[in-house]
Amino acid sequence: MILVTGATGNIGRALLAELRGRPVRALTRDASRAGLPEAVEGDLTRPASLDSALDGVRSLFLLQGTGAEEEVISRARRAGVDSVVLVSSLTVETHPHLPAARRNLAVEQALRDSGLGWTVLRPTQFASNTLWWAPAIRERGEVRAAYVDVGLPAIHPADIAAVARHVLTSPAAHHGRTYALTGPAVVTVREQVASLAEALGRDLTLTELTREQARADMTSFMDPGTADAILDLTGGDVNEGLLRVRGTVTEVTGRAGRTFREWAVGNAGAFQFLGS
Repeated sequence: MILVTGATGNIGRALLAELRGRPVRALTRDASRAGLPEAVEGDLTRPASLDSALDGVRSLFLLQGTGAEEEVISRARRAGVDSVVLVSSLTVETHPHLPAARRNLAVEQALRDSGLGWTVLRPTQFASNTLWWAPAIRERGEVRAAYVDVGLPAIHPADIAAVARHVLTSPAAHHGRTYALTGPAVVTVREQVASLAEALGRDLTLTELTREQARADMTSFMDPGTADAILDLTGGDVNEGLLRVRGTVTEVTGRAGRTFREWAVGNAGAFQFLGS
């Protein structure tokens, strides 16, 4: 049995599709609203709530970000789980000084020390991060961003799911491995906006901001430290490790990674103009 956390998210839903036909449970806070036949209830911020979901599970797909990962790993070990696939971040390698990267590294180390079989996935920027632009695109057809000509190898969440499926279904072949995951090519904000415009069949306006202007926009809905970290990672403090395209998706899955254009076409509905 495989337990998938974050089952209703961008990676989780794609992973459940990859695992169709296999024994799987989909962890969600509210099974009645998840729309998933495999749904079981549990909350990663309350690890004790996972005990029934972990019963009989042999492989766990674990997303970072709740702050309770060490306890989840401990409970997985006590429940008899054999292996854990952890989604961390490429920033552990490229920007280890950032608080989020330090936290990711601490969880990675806790997993390595747990006695469980483990595989760590370290993806770069997600193509789905551009969903942050969706309200402004729907309302006024505009994207406001800094560093619009910096290209990063954004990864399609479905490619993270594809790698995870291979690891979860052949765990012995991947135990003790750490995989850096990127998309197949660098893509700039300008190119992302062009791909979204093409997918929507509408013109979009790209307004280039200074870092200070972008920070002011972002701190209206996130804390300043997070805004500064994102701005560093999207152009203000990039380095070779962050910019480099990795071939890991193809090496693990045997197929080419999906492009940002493919993501845009598949998710155009999230950006449709109001009234269209």
